Amino acid sequence: MKKLILTFALTLTSIIGFSQNEGATITITIDNVKSDNGKVLTSLHNSETFMKGKGIMDAETEIKDGKVTITFKNVLPGEYAIMTLHDENDNKRMDFQDNGMPLESYGVSNNVMSFGPPNYGDAKFKVADKDLEMNIRF
Repeated sequence: MKKLILTFALTLTSIIGFSQNEGATITITIDNVKSDNGKVLTSLHNSETFMKGKGIMDAETEIKDGKVTITFKNVLPGEYAIMTLHDENDNKRMDFQDNGMPLESYGVSNNVMSFGPPNYGDAKFKVADKDLEMNIRF
């Protein structure tokens, strides 16, 4: 009887464990990259990591005909923002003019472009249990 109960409990635990959602998939398309030089760097951020370096998930993508598609898999439900950069010279960072203006194209989720640095409140979006597709413009 103990073996039967233990077997039943392990089977139930396995079924529940495999049926749980591993998270959503976020697919980002950028179709206005001005050249195929360099790569597009993309980061998924939460409020603690936004504008502070590496994201929760990061991706580096080759450019083909001015277009890229980036996919983040297994994103847990929550609130996030995406930052993306056309790293034309492939130095893994954004380059700036002497006056502080960016030399390379960039974009954020919700396609908010403001004077000054991007703002998490404007770029944030919610991830629930459905996959998301978004288009970001440079």
